[in-house]
Amino acid sequence: QVQLVESGGGLAQAGGSLRLSCAASGRTLSRYTMGWFRQAPGEEREFVATITWNGGGTHYADSVKGRFTISRDNAKNTVYLQMNSLKPEDTAIYYCAARTLTSFLDANYYTASSDYEYWGQGTQVTVSS
Repeated sequence: QVQLVESGGGLAQAGGSLRLSCAASGRTLSRYTMGWFRQAPGEEREFVATITWNGGGTHYADSVKGRFTISRDNAKNTVYLQMNSLKPEDTAIYYCAARTLTSFLDANYYTASSDYEYWGQGTQVTVSS
C-alpha cells in the first residue's frame, strides 16, 4: 500500500499563493489516481481536484477552477496543488488521497471521498482577509 504525506500548508493573505505537495512512499505513484480534498471546521470533507495516473487529465471543483492547479511528477512520487488567488473561504485542512488504478485506460474523474482508499494526515491552510 501507499503512504501519503502532505506539506506546504501555512498562512497566506487573500490573493496570495501556496503550493501543497503530497509525497508518496511504499509504492510507485503511477499506480494511483490522485486527488486533493479539504475540510473546513464544522464542514464535511469536500472534493478539490483530481488527476489521472499519467497527468493527462485533471478535474476541479467549481469553487477552485481557474485558481488551483493539480499536477504530478511520478518520477518523484509527488503530487502538487498550486493554489493562487486564495480566498478566506479556502481555509481548511487539505488532504491528499490515492485511488488504486484498475486499468491504464481509466480516464474517469473521481470526486467522492469514498472513491479513494489511502489518505494523508492533512496540512492546514489558513487564508486571512
